[in-house]
Amino acid sequence: MPVAPLPFASGFYQSPTLPLAAQECLNWYPHIPDAPALTPEVLFPTPGISLVVTSGTETTDANRGGRAMNGIAYFVNGASLYRLNLDNTLDTLGTIGGTGRVWMSDNGTQLLILAPGVNGYIFTEAPDTLTTITDGDFTANGVPQSVRFVDSYFVFTTDTNKFIISSSNNGLLYDALDFGTAESNPDGTQSPIVFKNQLFIIGEITGEGFSNVGGADFPFQRSGVFLDQGTSSPHSVVKTSETYLFIGGAKDESPAVWAYVGNGTQKVSTQAIDDLLEDLTAAELTDVYGWAYAQSGHYFVGFDLPATTIVYDTSTQRWHERRSRYIDASLDTIEIPYRVSSVVTAYGNIYVGDAVDGRIGLMDPDNIDEYGSRVLRRAATQPFQDNMKPFFVPYLELTMESGAGNAAEPDPMIVMDRSTDGGKSFVWDRPRAIGKEGDHNRRIVWRRNGRAARFEVFRFTTSAPVKVPILGLHADIMVEQ
Repeated sequence: MPVAPLPFASGFYQSPTLPLAAQECLNWYPHIPDAPALTPEVLFPTPGISLVVTSGTETTDANRGGRAMNGIAYFVNGASLYRLNLDNTLDTLGTIGGTGRVWMSDNGTQLLILAPGVNGYIFTEAPDTLTTITDGDFTANGVPQSVRFVDSYFVFTTDTNKFIISSSNNGLLYDALDFGTAESNPDGTQSPIVFKNQLFIIGEITGEGFSNVGGADFPFQRSGVFLDQGTSSPHSVVKTSETYLFIGGAKDESPAVWAYVGNGTQKVSTQAIDDLLEDLTAAELTDVYGWAYAQSGHYFVGFDLPATTIVYDTSTQRWHERRSRYIDASLDTIEIPYRVSSVVTAYGNIYVGDAVDGRIGLMDPDNIDEYGSRVLRRAATQPFQDNMKPFFVPYLELTMESGAGNAAEPDPMIVMDRSTDGGKSFVWDRPRAIGKEGDHNRRIVWRRNGRAARFEVFRFTTSAPVKVPILGLHADIMVEQ
């Protein structure tokens, strides 16, 4: 048959039954051009991370949370609150208790940092002051566990299944009578989220909307919006573009990823993502955290799992994975989930707090590596078959942005291997040159690719520190007569 295009950019979809589906999309993400282009779908490399500054080199210096207030970036690394300045210097602003993830919110004047079970803190500028919340009414309705800001109030959920508010525009003052409950279903409260100026209290198995109706008494009243799903992962509730997402489910449901759509929830995770979530223990599910950012016309929401980071792109509605590698003190290469702990947009840039140590990095699509370490990128296709007949692939061509070589990598390579058992094993590593600098007409071709008895998966891997978008995949497939 003539050479024909093959689909290759559907994103991550790996089934527990691998012969059904074995699609990998690691450290690449699918892009769909919105105008006529060379191909209808592309894989772009995920952005690299370059070092901006560090607060320390120990694991105890790792990032616990980050936020921008008035365009200025703040990070909690280790036991300290830091301000990242425009000149890439850090100001140490005070001590934050505990070691776990923190919640951060602000009202434009006060930056609130909540270390659940430890304390809450308010930072203000001019002069720089970090104040511990000491008002006894702060804990009168239980220990605050999470926080957001809406309509001049900081809103907290507590460990007694209530939610409380601060005084208007003052996170240091509280009234024990200012509390509410999500009563439509008596499940435990997990996280508040604010979307289009409406407050939602997300419980363990349901969610409920509240509106600020004003008045002298507690100002938030039920809006009549009820969500059939809740979350057991409070740090997974993440706002992005025109929705918010979270990991959770209803009573007796397996965990999935849900988005708020039209006064209700809509499942956006695939069965492959659901399978990853279902494998987590209850404790692991509780610890999942999320982040979101927009870049190059895409809106990404990532969820950090124990073994990998899954990322949903709301612009393409496709998933991909991100993982990082680093060299430890024993000079061993360690593979971990994406090392981003928090994402903060400030000064026209996207900054990231680090999950490994005290680094603060710049996320940049023009950068390829992560803090100088190579990024392993891998993509595996869907299984190809022709009514389960044996076939040969005498010609396979991958179209990339050829001629990407540079001084650091004069002759970058990509490796193809193949699986004829549905992705259970891959054999026959065959490297090809992507093209030295300026060699823009380099064709990446594999010939005599063997026989498949029933179906075949092709996989492509590179860690070359060069720009490596995949623009197309074509093959000549011959059915055995």
